[in-house]
Amino acid sequence: MTVPLLSGTGMTKNYGVTPALRGVDVAIAPGEIVAVTGPSGCGKSTLLHCLAGIMPLDRGTVVYREQDIGLWSEAGRSRLRRTEFGVLFQFGQLVPELTAAENVALPLLLGGTGRRPARAAALSWLDRLGVADMADKQPGAMSGGQQQRCAVARAMITEPRVLFADEPTGALDQLSGEQVLAAIINTVRDHGTAVMLVTHEATVAAYADREIVLRDGAVDPTGLGVGVR
Repeated sequence: MTVPLLSGTGMTKNYGVTPALRGVDVAIAPGEIVAVTGPSGCGKSTLLHCLAGIMPLDRGTVVYREQDIGLWSEAGRSRLRRTEFGVLFQFGQLVPELTAAENVALPLLLGGTGRRPARAAALSWLDRLGVADMADKQPGAMSGGQQQRCAVARAMITEPRVLFADEPTGALDQLSGEQVLAAIINTVRDHGTAVMLVTHEATVAAYADREIVLRDGAVDPTGLGVGVR
């Protein structure tokens, strides 16, 4: 049996007295795209944040490449998100004062790459995602779809092993959303990147290899492992 690239076991997270995750077990294989679906407030985003090491668990473990990242320091988990994890949020979260190229180059610059090679890599990724003409524009001068493509480029510039995408098309109209999602899927397939894709839309989940359904902070056994391709 293939050893999972990333797995969570017994993941439990509470916000005060309100349970967000109740003993969730998930695993993702190298290169696999897994959609996490379920109604609003069921714990989808919390699951993603815990797996990405953004948010600590109350109980349970998250294992990446056979290492329990819950035992790592915050600095270690932050470094992991700059190198082997990519994170993409619903609204992209580009830095408004920076150009598209500067935003995309940011992870490399934070990792110590020189400005010239970082910009060259950023321009290459913007070109792959069809927004090379936005390189020297700030986010305020772009459409929502263009901003999200730039955010995808930023998340992928380090060529992460895992991409966490939290409602990546939720703020876009249907056409822009489909275009951005196709760009994400094509890009990650080309690089063999595993993807944890949080969505409430069946059309988005249909792009995944497998679907996990959450309800009230737990995996719904009726939806576990259902192929959606």
